[in-house]
Amino acid sequence: MLLSFSQSSWSHFGWYMCSLSLFHYSEYLVTAVNNPKSLSLDSFLLNHSLEYTVAALSSWIEFTLENICWPELKQVTWLSVTGLLMVVFGECLRKAAMFTAGSNFNHVVQNEKSDTHTLVTGGVYAWFRHPSYVGWFYWSIGTQVMLCNPICGIAYALTVWRFFRDRIEEEEISLIHFFGEEYLAYKKRVPTGLPFIKGVKVEL
Repeated sequence: MLLSFSQSSWSHFGWYMCSLSLFHYSEYLVTAVNNPKSLSLDSFLLNHSLEYTVAALSSWIEFTLENICWPELKQVTWLSVTGLLMVVFGECLRKAAMFTAGSNFNHVVQNEKSDTHTLVTGGVYAWFRHPSYVGWFYWSIGTQVMLCNPICGIAYALTVWRFFRDRIEEEEISLIHFFGEEYLAYKKRVPTGLPFIKGVKVEL
């Protein structure tokens, strides 16, 4: 029975590893197609930050320990499938945002406006002001739902929410500076897409 549990739960970990590999490879591939001038090994986002690495390692450790001590915790198939659907949704939305933004998309928040920089408001940007962040938000949480990791699931949700709250505020200050009233009008009619995050409060 324990062997059966282990095989089933490790298949869920296989889903996770496939999702993780696809995410990082597609980040590089879409950047190569959309914005080859900014392409580098950093485009894989494998070295995103120390916090990202610690978060990944923590999720692997939690999964392994819980799978050994409480294998039944990893057998909630409907929950793993829900997580997989969140991952697929998040991945598709993020890549749709990257393709829609084209050369305007960059992994690094831009503090200076380039000559080719335009305000993108069509496609998925008509639904959310920051669809790539919305996609990554649900993708990251979905990976932990897929693994049935209760501790990392909560920790990921709180951490990525705070990260994107701060990142969006930083980015929107630049966008208001770049596009002025055009961005302010867009900001009023389109939500960020992330729960309880409204963006920068001071409209400069």
